[in-house]
Amino acid sequence: MRVIKVSSFLRAGSQFLDVMEELFSKSSLRSYFAEFVSTFIFVFAGVGSAISAGMSAAPAAGAGGEICHVLVVAVAHAFALFAAVFTSAHISGGHINPAVTIGLVMGGHVSILCGVCFCLAQLLGSTIACVLLMLLTAGQAIPTGKLAPQVTGMGGTATEFVGTFTLVYTVCAARDPRKGPHGIAGPTAIGFVYGANFMLTGPFTGGFMNPARSFGPAAVTGDFSDHWVHWVGPILGGGVAGLVYESFMSQGSINDHASDQANGV
Repeated sequence: MRVIKVSSFLRAGSQFLDVMEELFSKSSLRSYFAEFVSTFIFVFAGVGSAISAGMSAAPAAGAGGEICHVLVVAVAHAFALFAAVFTSAHISGGHINPAVTIGLVMGGHVSILCGVCFCLAQLLGSTIACVLLMLLTAGQAIPTGKLAPQVTGMGGTATEFVGTFTLVYTVCAARDPRKGPHGIAGPTAIGFVYGANFMLTGPFTGGFMNPARSFGPAAVTGDFSDHWVHWVGPILGGGVAGLVYESFMSQGSINDHASDQANGV
């Protein structure tokens, strides 16, 4: 009995050391830092564009001015996300988004503990970006994720769910090994779908589709009203997208693809 207990203790200790090595190896730490920097880039440019567009918008511009404002901010977010993913994809996978990380965890590509570390790095990068924006813009208001007056909490959650589902599904497709070397195609597709979704969801929920993107502004302003919408919707949407793609689109992908080519399909 004592031998069994000692053996179990040693096995548990070995497993614990393996987990620590996985979490805090040089490559893992490099990945966390890459997620921190890339999320900083994305949020700094995205929130900064919203501040700038709000300052330059004419008060009497009406509906046309509002459309122009949404378009400018959507394009800025799309370009920023493209750059952020491109600069970190070869290091950390270029998540830039806890919803993407959760989708990859659900798909079995990232361990749960590593996923938690990724999310913490993303939240920290977003917060630091918003703090710096407050300093550089002389105290300009940081836009937070408020719902439009006509949008309910459940409606906002559903909107963020659908937008994030399409985003994370695109991320999973961009990472699919059957596509071969990705180059800039993957980051471009991810930036495009985010910008397109922002055009749709921005006027209703803020168009974040990213809990880190919403957390930074909420943390520095202390305004967490409707903040749960920007966690529940994206997390559910990202998780479902990861499961759907892994279950129905990439199951046995490499072997199936080789078999199809051999059979002339």
